[in-house]
Amino acid sequence: MSAVSGLDGKVVLVTGGSRGIGAAIARRFAALGSRVVIAYKSDHETARKLANQLAGPDRNSIAVRADVADPGAVNALVASAVQQFGGIDILVNCAAIGPYRPLGKMDASFVRQILDTNVMGTVLMTEAVLRHLPSPGGRIINFSSALAFRPIPTSSVYSASKAAVSTLTHAFSKEVGPKGITVNAVAPGVIETDMTTRILAERGDQILAATPLARIGQPDDIAGVVTFLASPEAGWITGRTIIADGGVT
Repeated sequence: MSAVSGLDGKVVLVTGGSRGIGAAIARRFAALGSRVVIAYKSDHETARKLANQLAGPDRNSIAVRADVADPGAVNALVASAVQQFGGIDILVNCAAIGPYRPLGKMDASFVRQILDTNVMGTVLMTEAVLRHLPSPGGRIINFSSALAFRPIPTSSVYSASKAAVSTLTHAFSKEVGPKGITVNAVAPGVIETDMTTRILAERGDQILAATPLARIGQPDDIAGVVTFLASPEAGWITGRTIIADGGVT
């Protein structure tokens, strides 16, 4: 399986990789023979346990604490990955925050924390990793959201931050395309994780009824899209945002 995928031995850095969709992505890459760097912001124990599960006898996974909105932490994260594995082949910018707040209840700090993590974090990580990516063959996969295309009330700033990620993806792809590096994004709909427990409790039936595939998305649904975009089979795809929401959008 790993030989067919072309991901065996590749070094993958996954931000937000300790839980939810990020953890599913880390597991999928490890199952395909990749070496995985799990970047996390706060939950050390969860990240450490996941890295230990994926490491195997060859120590093919490590967990590194980093806030992607902090330039110093980003540079230290990338340096740790390169020191451990000798380089980076694939960057997955999965780290994000998504608090919702209605118009009339927002202040500068609320807006800034979302934009710093979701937008600036994507830029800082890409800047830090770019010189280490193989040329040709490097892969960058960003995380947008289906809400960038169909925002709902109270999601305005989060939706706007994810629309910015889609625009960055398109623009960056034009800059690094001549080097043979691809840049794409995935835009999930509602995926069943610990972060969506409240949403699914409140609106699960409504979401299910609006989804043509008639089920709630799972983290592995998104992990499969990410590993495809990272593989040689996706070498002719760049600058695209793939909406993965079961057909809702």
